[in-house]
This record gives sequence, C-alpha cells and structure tokens, in this order.
Amino acid sequence: MSAPGGTSMAVRTPRVVILGAGPAGLGAALGLARRGFAPTVVEAQYAVGGNAGSFTLHGLRVDYGSHRLHPATDPEVLDDLRRLLGDGLVERPRYGRIRLGGRWVHFPLRALDLALHAPPSFVGGVAADGVARAVGGLLGAGDVAAPPDTFASVLLGGLGPTICRDFYFPYARKIWGLEPEEISPAQARRRVSDGTLGALVARLAPGRRRDGARAPKGMFYYPRDGFGRISEALAEAAADAGSRILLGTKACRVRTSPGAAAAGEAGVGGLAVDVEGPAGARTLACDHVWSTIPLAALARIADPPPPPEVADAARGLEQRAMLLVYLVLGQDRFTEYDAHYFPSADVPFTRLSEPKNYAGRPDPAGRTVLCAEVPCSAEDPVWSADAPTLGTLVTDGLAAVGLPVRSSILDVAVRRLPAAYPLYRVGWEERFGRVDAWASGFPGVLTFGRQGLYAHDNTHHALAMGRAAVACLGDDGSFDAVRWGRYREDFTHHVVED
Repeated sequence: MSAPGGTSMAVRTPRVVILGAGPAGLGAALGLARRGFAPTVVEAQYAVGGNAGSFTLHGLRVDYGSHRLHPATDPEVLDDLRRLLGDGLVERPRYGRIRLGGRWVHFPLRALDLALHAPPSFVGGVAADGVARAVGGLLGAGDVAAPPDTFASVLLGGLGPTICRDFYFPYARKIWGLEPEEISPAQARRRVSDGTLGALVARLAPGRRRDGARAPKGMFYYPRDGFGRISEALAEAAADAGSRILLGTKACRVRTSPGAAAAGEAGVGGLAVDVEGPAGARTLACDHVWSTIPLAALARIADPPPPPEVADAARGLEQRAMLLVYLVLGQDRFTEYDAHYFPSADVPFTRLSEPKNYAGRPDPAGRTVLCAEVPCSAEDPVWSADAPTLGTLVTDGLAAVGLPVRSSILDVAVRRLPAAYPLYRVGWEERFGRVDAWASGFPGVLTFGRQGLYAHDNTHHALAMGRAAVACLGDDGSFDAVRWGRYREDFTHHVVED
C-alpha cells in the first residue's frame, strides 16, 4: 500500500499466538501458515495431540483411550488429512460389541443382530415402548413424559424406558458419575445421536446416514501409526509452512494493556503472552491469542483477571477425569474386536480397546495391548491407585464377563487424564455463559476447540473449528466476529460420534 504522497508502506503480517497443540490448535496453525502468517503454538507438554495423542508402549503405538476419525468428517478436512498422511491413513471396519443383559451385541447396533442376540426382555421392551408411543400419538398423548429439562427426561420421552434403563442410564452413571436426573439435557443432545426410537430405527437401516443420504456404514478412518499421528502430521506440516511450535512451554500470563503496546512489549492490539520453557522465561508479542486450553485455565492466567463472579463460574466448569489402564499381553491378539463396551455397573470400566485391531497391524508379533477406560473423579480413591492394583481391577472385570486374560501380562501402564470430558451438570449453561461472555470480550482473544468451548466433541469437530477461525481472520489482522458467530451457532449442533 502507499502512504499519502506516494511513499510505500509495508503491511506487517498480524501475529497470532495459539495456546495448545491439540488438533484444533494445530489445524488452525497449519491454515494460518498456508496463508502466509507465522503463528506461534505454545504447548505445555513435550508432545503434540493432547488427549488425542499417541505414545509407544513395548513397541506398540497406543492412544489415550479409544479414538477414531469418523465418516462424518468434513470432506475438505478428510481430503487434507489424506494428503498429509498418504497411505498411512487407512479405512477400517467397525467391529465392536456391547454387553447388554449378560449378552454380547454388535456395536454399532445392527437390526438383525439386535433381534438375534439381545436379551428377549430388551427386544420386547423396546418394541412395547414403540407401540405405546405410537398409540399415545394416535390418542393425542404422544408427548406426556416429563418436560425436557434433564438428560433423563429427554431420553425417556424420546427412547422410552427400556433403552434408558438397560443402556443409557447405567452408562451415564459410569461415564459422568451423576444420576441421569442431575445431568443437563444438553448432554442428551450432544452425546446421544439418536434421541428418538424413530431416529434409532432409521440409523439401523444399512447404508444410510442420519439425514437419509447414502454414507459409508460400519467403518472409520485410522492412522496406521496411532491416532496421534494426525496431530503429528499437522504439526510437521505447520512447521514446514512457517509456524513455530514451542513444546514443553507453559503459558503463564495473557495480558493486554495500551501501555504495553506503546512500550513495544506487545503487538499492535496490546497483547502479550508470557511463557516459560526450555529457553527460559520470555514474552511473545502478538495481535491475537487463540486459546484451545480449558476456559478455566485461561481465566487463571488472564491479565487483567476476570471479575470474581466470572472466576467463580470458571472454577465451576467441572471436568470428568479418566484413568487409562494398559495391559501389555504376551500374545498376538486378545480378541478380533476393536472395542468392547460395558454399560452395566458390575464392570468398573466403560470401554476396552485393542489398538492393534484399530490399525489392522499384525506387528509386533507376540504382543498386544488392551486399554481399559475407567471414568472417575480426581477425588476418588481409584484415581491414586497404583498400576498393579489397577491391573487387577481390569483383569478381574474381564474375567467376570467371560474374557479372562490367559497369557502373560508383560506390563501394566497407567495414564491419568484429569480433564477427559466436560461434565454437564444441570445448571452448567449459566456458568459457561458467564465465562464465555468474558472471554469473548477480551480484546484479541479467541477461544475454540474441545477445551476452549467446553464441548464434548470429536476430533473432526475440533479440526472444523480451527478451519473456521482461520477463515474469519483477514489478511490485515481484522477478525470477522459476525461470521465467527455463525460458526459458533453451527458448533452447538455438533453431536458426538461413538
């Protein structure tokens, strides 16, 4: 551009600091770098991916729990990942099962398998619930259930008592540690993709999506070297395109003040991020801070700090913790299934996955790993249990359902996730609204991603959020808040894919 009088003026590329190197932050970094920006990503851990990362255990790449890339992934996002991963991203069949009433049923659910293998009481109960709902509708009383003000009432009204009693309610108690009546109805909308019997029946029909269009069914995408390879590939591509990724670096303070901008300590917008890492303490001057870290964490490091009522609301955004217990077994494969689901209370874990079956890899020979997911609170005694105790907890649970471990156990490893899921207790919306309004009013700061929006989302949702943020940033550093508002509205309709 030219200044008055024809003098040429250089236009400085706006500087963006991204907090968190999970899929949302890394996807945004790559998008910005491809546009000629040079974002800096700050990550407290020494590896990328966060809860969507992977690590190596006895020669096997394993994930932090069960992760898949679903067919619901936006086609542009999927095409980009295919370019980044090449033949390392494979299409795999879904081959899981769920234990209902002491019987194994294919999961995802299939109509014929349900009819043949589910407990007769379950099949009969679901059929009776459907008839009762249909008759009630004909009589004008189809929606006489409790008002939709909790997880329990929404699902009872939509699915009927049998599915709720035998599956969703016990599973909810295990995953979130709350009674269904204590859980917000938002959890039903975000976590239960088929909220009515009609929707559930339609989904059981082969080759159809929830919206009726044809789609791959019973499959998923997975990187051969573990789910974390998605974040690693994003990080590598972002760095090659000009991003700077600071691992093992903690964001200590996000501050803004006109004085700091005038003194050259911060960017044009008066923003600065104080960090500590291997290179010591330093300040990153910037014009935008994009935060994918938990909202409560952002509130703790903000300067100026949020008002007391916002800080209190941030502390009230509860997170459900998760113990991941890995059994390294001296055998090629434990079962042919990729995952087993356990809704009943008599098994202490909710899901058991076998990473080798996700990737479809036969190697290494003579070893496989099982990963058991144990939801809990950080205050529960099980949270601080040692590895041998947790290993016994898992093997006893498997033996109780007819899956005894007969091979040698080479090792038991434990990973602790203090923030595995947002906990949508009734009333969370008011607390989130306060914190979100404060964060939205912090000049130059944008929050998104699973942690940044306190959202129970999949990886493909997080990647879509990163792309949306990039689309809203102008070349001159302006941010299209109206467009972002439309994206935020879209985000509220995300439904978790199992």
